[in-house]
Amino acid sequence: MSTALALAVLAATCAAAGIVELAAAGVRGDRGDAQRRRAGAGAGAGARVRAALARLGRRMGVPAAPRDLARRLDAAGAPSSVGVGEVMALKCGAAVAAFVAALPAAALLPGRLGPAAILAAPAGAFVAPDAWLARSARRRRIAMAAELPEVLDLLHVAVSAGLPALRALGEVGRRRGGPLAAELRTVATRAALGVPRAQALERLARRCPLEGAAALVAAVGRSERHGVPLAPALRALAADARAQRAQHVRERAARAAPKIQLVVALLLVPAVMLLVGACLSAAVLAR
Repeated sequence: MSTALALAVLAATCAAAGIVELAAAGVRGDRGDAQRRRAGAGAGAGARVRAALARLGRRMGVPAAPRDLARRLDAAGAPSSVGVGEVMALKCGAAVAAFVAALPAAALLPGRLGPAAILAAPAGAFVAPDAWLARSARRRRIAMAAELPEVLDLLHVAVSAGLPALRALGEVGRRRGGPLAAELRTVATRAALGVPRAQALERLARRCPLEGAAALVAAVGRSERHGVPLAPALRALAADARAQRAQHVRERAARAAPKIQLVVALLLVPAVMLLVGACLSAAVLAR
């Protein structure tokens, strides 16, 4: 019974996470015209589900948001139109929807599985957006770490050619793809529209969950405040970023070696032994 209970709780949690994932498709569909065209009707359906769940959550009452929710939204790359209030409303609405959806299934489950499913479904739906934010932040961090050395090299070339720091950020961001380049474009655009440079750079640090990006923001801030030459700092940051990426590749290769050995031991060696056994059997039977 304990195994069945664990499976019921896991199924209810997965169902709740599916509801939130469908709603989160609307958030992903808001990121750029090209992504909206690729998302198509799926993103529109996700946006409608998200809006409906948020309305339901606001009607039921929205609790106070955690202090770090805004930071996690920025790290996950959520659009500026998505605030902490909307996320909390979405969490509450998803919990209510999962509770209602779990009622028919709970009536068919035997014993204590029904009440467990009723409790697990809304709890899983309420925490599923947090898991989605953590996964999105992790993916953005990996993508930004991959493009950071090249971005820093281009910034070093642009600054050495005489461009101001913020203009160099904008030019490099316009000429490259990826989440880091998109954030650089946004910083340059916001600064050109009159947003204070310190505020724009602070937003860049929040939306780039990467140590190298924080170091870049600090270097640009020092250059803006004190007139310190930026090119040497960019060159050093690019060298550090390349070293960290090389170290990450070596660590991945080291972790892959035992997996490869396991595959060889469990699959390739038995396959060769079977082939040898088949040949020996054919030779013995032919005599």
